[in-house]
Amino acid sequence: MTIQPQNLKYCESHEWVAPPADNSGIATVGISAFAVAQLNDIVFMALPTVGQSVSAGQEFGEVESVKAVSPMYSPVSGEVVEVHSELVDHLDRLNADPYEQGWIIKVKMSDPSELNRLLDYAAYEKMCAEQG
Repeated sequence: MTIQPQNLKYCESHEWVAPPADNSGIATVGISAFAVAQLNDIVFMALPTVGQSVSAGQEFGEVESVKAVSPMYSPVSGEVVEVHSELVDHLDRLNADPYEQGWIIKVKMSDPSELNRLLDYAAYEKMCAEQG
């Protein structure tokens, strides 16, 4: 599956979710290019573990840059079924490609209707432009 920013849903806190392309109910989650640019030099990530439950709008990990430590919030509720653990040792992938190479977790969604509460690409781009 190719992840295109315009096909994603977004949180106001700059996390994105790629809805499942099949009937698996498994969504891919990451942080946006805007967030990566705002954070600048990312030096550390704390990630959840496989099997951990996440809830929409709740913190699931954190990302640390030379500027600050920022929590990451899950766009959807469910169970973490995969963690991109290689990312911790290759944080440069977030800068290079926060969508394909920089995905963070995969979540088996418990309530796919939560996707309807998130921003589409146009609304997210507008919000980012307003934030500068």
